[in-house]
Amino acid sequence: MSLIQQHKKTAQMVGVALVAAVGLGGCATYKDDFARIDTRLDTLDSRVQGAAQSAESANQSATQANQRLDQMERRVQQLETAPRRTPRG
Repeated sequence: MSLIQQHKKTAQMVGVALVAAVGLGGCATYKDDFARIDTRLDTLDSRVQGAAQSAESANQSATQANQRLDQMERRVQQLETAPRRTPRG
């Protein structure tokens, strides 16, 4: 094997090693990206759960307010349909 062929093989091996090193080095940065994305998703998930709980609480309050309003309307209707009383004096 000639010296030129040996240098070509060495250069090819170095090239393959460089490509592999760059490729594997790129994978390491994705771990950080995925960690940031997971953290952000967890934050968003907790915010959505908080919003859902707030919405449920508001819905319960609105239901109670509607029930109270219905009671008041029934009472007003009873008072309006009751026979009038004559004033004293």
